[in-house]
Amino acid sequence: MTPAKTYQDLRVWQSAHAFVIEVYACTRSFPKDELFGLTAQLRRSAVSVPSNIVEGFGRWSDKDKVKFYNIAEASLAEADYQLFLAQELNYSDTATARNTALDTKKLLAAFIKSIRP
Repeated sequence: MTPAKTYQDLRVWQSAHAFVIEVYACTRSFPKDELFGLTAQLRRSAVSVPSNIVEGFGRWSDKDKVKFYNIAEASLAEADYQLFLAQELNYSDTATARNTALDTKKLLAAFIKSIRP
């Protein structure tokens, strides 16, 4: 496999980016009174996933890389719960975004495993 030249070459980043796009799409239908509540929090946690992948990609040491990839994992878990909550509150159908979150979680776990000895 050819090493990634940019973060955009990473499959895990591509999946995380697609996840953010899906989160923004599904939060458009959230109630307006959630704009500064669940909508904002979910969007922030979703954006944190690819952002931390990018930051990790830019680090030199494997230890630093894994640190940021672990933060991305935690943000993904947070966003997944928030999507679950939105579904329970009948704000939106979050199934597509949650499926992408699961795919991203698997890719991220494998990516981290490939870096750790």
